[in-house]
Amino acid sequence: MFRRELLDIILDRPVSIHELSRVLGVPVRELDDDLKHLAKSLRHDEYRLDVIPARCRKCGYTFAATKYRKPGKCPQCRGTWLSEPLIGARRKD
Repeated sequence: MFRRELLDIILDRPVSIHELSRVLGVPVRELDDDLKHLAKSLRHDEYRLDVIPARCRKCGYTFAATKYRKPGKCPQCRGTWLSEPLIGARRKD
């Protein structure tokens, strides 16, 4: 029931994938796969996965909300000053 534990941690409190990795002691790559699976399984549940996408702090470019890990560079300005995406969950209205 690892994914249910993951849901309890991110419920009503968005966190980055690196913070989740530290709390759970699981590699980021493994968490990325688990979050993708959790997003699919929550479609049929009472919860919804919310992602605040990564943004470039230099030019303001917003990345896709389907990416859970921090990108390496901005495709627009090639800057590396990027904010991490935040992943949270909440009940469907």
